Amino acid sequence: MKDYVIRAVAADRTIRAFVAVSTNLVEKARAIHDTTPVAAAALGRTLTATAILGLMLKDEDSKVSVQIKGDGPVKQILAVANGKGQVKGYISNPYVDLPLRPDGKLDVGSAVGKGNMVVIKDLGMKEPYVGQSELVSGEIAEDFTAYFAYSEQQPSAVAMGVLIDRDRTIKASGGFILQPLPGAAEETLEKLENRLQSIESITSFIDKDMNPEEILGVLLEGFDFEILEKKEIELLCDCSVERLEQALVSIGERDLKEIIEEDGQAELTCHFCNTKYHFDKAHLERLYREALS
Repeated sequence: MKDYVIRAVAADRTIRAFVAVSTNLVEKARAIHDTTPVAAAALGRTLTATAILGLMLKDEDSKVSVQIKGDGPVKQILAVANGKGQVKGYISNPYVDLPLRPDGKLDVGSAVGKGNMVVIKDLGMKEPYVGQSELVSGEIAEDFTAYFAYSEQQPSAVAMGVLIDRDRTIKASGGFILQPLPGAAEETLEKLENRLQSIESITSFIDKDMNPEEILGVLLEGFDFEILEKKEIELLCDCSVERLEQALVSIGERDLKEIIEEDGQAELTCHFCNTKYHFDKAHLERLYREALS
């Protein structure tokens, strides 16, 4: 099954819903970063939620960045998405390994720890929108729920899940965000809350090969709903030689000259996709000349 997100409305357009299946992109991220199961779950949940946030943006070229900083061994997770369905991300410590929780589930909360989440939306304005909230559990979905409530004053039901197979690959990954809109009746909210309390985990649906439309049908059983959009999502890094050149120039003429004289070369690695970029002495000298001009 391809990875994609559906956007829908329900209950006379007083509820909006996003449902994602992200198994392939999270598996690709796991392979790139060589993550342990608990790190894969933390990164995968963040990537899925950020991909949905990207599709909430009105403009395809707008970007949203989600930075999660906790005091747990994971340290930091960063994910960036746009309105085209492209997302990238990395985790500072992909080798975290913790015992399972007493219920047998991965202990993502302890891996992430306490800290905060910062969401930056670059909407093409002079200044980006910056919102932040404290992490409430480190389990990612609950932290996004808290972010929506405190920073955007938007009540939301958020579920994110990553199911790891025995060979440590990603067996199922996905999530949903449901949001009541202004005008939602009290009985609608109560009915939705009762419905969500009775459902299985999001990964159990995906593990049964259910697609986002089928999952939405279960989530909103008893509601009239309309699917407005279906958008494929993918893990895609937009790094390039030009971007890394800018990074080298940004360190300053003095430091760049020092690298040329002492090392005679430079190798930079993209955090997001682990692609290595090699710059020989001639390349560095050209950048130095351009920085002076």
